[in-house]
Amino acid sequence: AATSASGAMTRHRWVICALLFLATTINYIDRQIIGILKPTLSAEFGWSEQDYADIVFWFQAAYAIGLVTVGRMIDIVGVRWGYAIAVAVWSFFGMAHAAASSVATFALARFGLGIGEAGNFPAAVRTTADWFPKKERALAVGIFNSGSNVGAIITPLMVAYIVVTLGLGWQAAFLITGALGFVWLAVWLG
Repeated sequence: AATSASGAMTRHRWVICALLFLATTINYIDRQIIGILKPTLSAEFGWSEQDYADIVFWFQAAYAIGLVTVGRMIDIVGVRWGYAIAVAVWSFFGMAHAAASSVATFALARFGLGIGEAGNFPAAVRTTADWFPKKERALAVGIFNSGSNVGAIITPLMVAYIVVTLGLGWQAAFLITGALGFVWLAVWLG
């Protein structure tokens, strides 16, 4: 019976690791969409290079602020709810890009995205520390962290498929990929 319980616990840990990998992948998808769509958005809204730089700045500033503050929030409320809040915030603001129509509204969406996305790595590291024995933590961190590269690889493919192949428009790219976070959230809290 002890071996069966140990096997179930091991499987559970690797399901959690898969969820961390998926959250990190989604995190990087949501982060990169604006860069992939920059030519389209610049043409539609008449952005200058300075406008785009200003929009990107607000994501980076929020991310820096978030790394300092969101990790503390996760320590206070716990990783289950802290991670859930972070994913909900970044998914909401990822989807909010679809309603943006000016440099200011895109900057606001980017700021919210940055605050939320800053929670991914503190939450994933804390989850790994809480759930994995020391001898498995480096592997778990390597697996979930590889989601950043997977996200970077699949984002251009997803955006092209949504916008060009399906012809759904740039707004759909933000809505569909932002919704992925809410799907993840349902599994995480389920």
